[in-house]
Amino acid sequence: MSETPHIVSDVMTQTVVAVGRDAPFKEIVRTMEQWKVSAMPVLEGEGRVIGVVSEADLLPKEEFREGEQSLYEQRQRLSAVAKAGATTAGELMSAPAITVHADATLAQAARIMAVRRVKRLPVVDGIGMLQGIVSRADLLKVFLRSDEDIEEEVRRTVVSYLFPAFSHAIHVNVHEGVVTLRGHIRDTSLILVAVRLVRAVEGVVDVEPHLTGESADAGGPDTNGS
Repeated sequence: MSETPHIVSDVMTQTVVAVGRDAPFKEIVRTMEQWKVSAMPVLEGEGRVIGVVSEADLLPKEEFREGEQSLYEQRQRLSAVAKAGATTAGELMSAPAITVHADATLAQAARIMAVRRVKRLPVVDGIGMLQGIVSRADLLKVFLRSDEDIEEEVRRTVVSYLFPAFSHAIHVNVHEGVVTLRGHIRDTSLILVAVRLVRAVEGVVDVEPHLTGESADAGGPDTNGS
């Protein structure tokens, strides 16, 4: 059974297409076209990431080519105007680069992408040297786990941990990533804990708890409403 990938190094691509600071405009375009990528890290020295150049950085060259924008529009978009006149990766790139470390969790990487509105992140070490790249598609790989793998992990890391005396009586079913828990437990206050832990298992799409038992507070029978 394959283990759950918890960190960026588990899903990142190690072979990365990159360019140097002095790479000319047309070389950048050719490289993007050749490798079918829309953005690349810009490197300096032995491989330190200093920025990222993307198609969005290149488009102002075409957008401002005919010079039809008014002076007001150009003042409002000084960065784009500057990039329209840029000729090298160092002039075109967005810097500093938004990066992530290989030991970051997938949730941390996803949060950075969402907040900073980027589609991919260069993966760097402690001194900023390029180690790989992680994309939105890479983060979604966890949802390719089989239902059988997810079920085994839920049983091992959640059911056996929370309900050691009742694990044999709790049924776990996974269909298309949706985990259903059924059975009778002693303390229904643990249902919410179980749901939270199951949601944390990589590849889980949703959790449907159908557990019954005794309420620790009321001392009487209770259910989760199912």
